[in-house]
Amino acid sequence: MSILNVRHTTVYRYRRPVALGDHRLMLRPRDSHDLRLIQTNLNLSPPATLRWSHDVFGNSIAIASFAEPSAELRIESSLQLETYVVKRPAFQITPEAVSYPFIYSADDRIDLGRMLERHHPDLADRLGSWARGFIRSKPTNTSALLADLNSGVAAWISYQNRETEGTQTPIETLNRGWGSCRDLAVLLIEAARSLGFGARVVTGYLYNPSADGHTTAVTGAGTTHAWADIYLPGAGWIAYDPTNGTIGGGDLIRVAVTRDISQAVPIAGSFIGTPDDYLGMTVDVSVVSENRGSARMALAPDG
Repeated sequence: MSILNVRHTTVYRYRRPVALGDHRLMLRPRDSHDLRLIQTNLNLSPPATLRWSHDVFGNSIAIASFAEPSAELRIESSLQLETYVVKRPAFQITPEAVSYPFIYSADDRIDLGRMLERHHPDLADRLGSWARGFIRSKPTNTSALLADLNSGVAAWISYQNRETEGTQTPIETLNRGWGSCRDLAVLLIEAARSLGFGARVVTGYLYNPSADGHTTAVTGAGTTHAWADIYLPGAGWIAYDPTNGTIGGGDLIRVAVTRDISQAVPIAGSFIGTPDDYLGMTVDVSVVSENRGSARMALAPDG
């Protein structure tokens, strides 16, 4: 068990006081068997009225409404939470799905819905052909296939931190041979879907053990992070982080799960003014481990 104190501060600056539209905030992790929220605090300047809700995926969403104009918008989220690492083997697949290919039950297919469907055009079957290259035999072991696919993304694609907005398409990532963590996650998700697996986007924190003096280091810490969940009957949703080639995600903390990466923006909003009024933004995310010292972490999905 680890107790973590997380602070995430985003500051928007404008040339003159501007009217602020509603801002949608996706900053609060969900309690689970491997995560318990102890305390949360959300401060905004100028002050705002908050309306809380759950989106279609069950993520906690806050809508901030501002009454006064301002030349600066500061959003600061503070969390204290407990994380519990589940020792492997953490999951067991039902006998019917141990070997690939397998067929999801009728109920699973209904519930997975569009998370079974590919979201990006692949007219030349570039991605589909690449993904099928990891199938060693028919039938083949399901866990081994997904492990090879996950590590294969890291082997084929070089990680590069990219601060520009948006996400590359899977074909763009394959053609370029590089991408950010969100590009690698989308590539893995689309490849898994091309093989018939249900997959979804996960965004959240990435803990870097090496910052606390441990020998294990991770790629993508200190910036925002995204990874994939793949659904396996009997085991449920399993975390696959292609940026680091890991499975199970002992160093990953979920903030949001979505069908598409565009639905996982941590802060989205607007202002009334001219484009020249916007001067830019700064983001600072840090975490202090009460068990093992301080480290840097990330809040998705821009890593």
